[in-house]
Amino acid sequence: MNTTDYEALLDYRRSVSEIYARTREEDVDPAARSERFRRERARLFRRHPQSPLSKEALDRFGVPRYYDYDPALRYALPIDYDVEPEVTEVHLEEDGLMRLQRFGKIRFPVNGAAFELSLFWISGYGGGVLLPFRDATSGEETYGGGRYVLDTIKHADLGSEDGRLVVDFNFAYNPSCAYDPRWSCPLAPIENHLPVEIRAGEKSYPAGEGH
Repeated sequence: MNTTDYEALLDYRRSVSEIYARTREEDVDPAARSERFRRERARLFRRHPQSPLSKEALDRFGVPRYYDYDPALRYALPIDYDVEPEVTEVHLEEDGLMRLQRFGKIRFPVNGAAFELSLFWISGYGGGVLLPFRDATSGEETYGGGRYVLDTIKHADLGSEDGRLVVDFNFAYNPSCAYDPRWSCPLAPIENHLPVEIRAGEKSYPAGEGH
């Protein structure tokens, strides 16, 4: 990348950070926050030179699509830290080896049944929390490789309430590899494959793979 590319990427990351900061505004209804998030994200994808979507994809398919907001799929959850700190290694074509260390679990109900997901800490300078998942809509209505709810390195952070982690599946979004195969992304490990449909958040994008 040249100097202009780095400046544009910095501006893009700053814009994403600001969008997520507004999702944590407690004086705004969660559904209204979600609607604003979608509008602002669509605007960023359309206008920013570092958009993960090419002009051709935008012209042909438009911006990402979402399920309607479902308040039942928003949770504030305690983290269970009593887990085996197993490390999963993921090789990314451009970035090399990424290590994901399990550091906790969250448990939540969907349609009266209980499910759990592992939380991962991305090893490396600074680190960050990653919450990827795959569900029964993956490969059908949503991206085949799964989606992310949290990725704090990329500023995808929904905050906390009374010391509990906010996990709102209405903010679930596609990794960049869903839009174009030139990107490589860490996908949800088997332990984060849910046998239930999570009909919330971002739907599949036609330009990507795995649909």
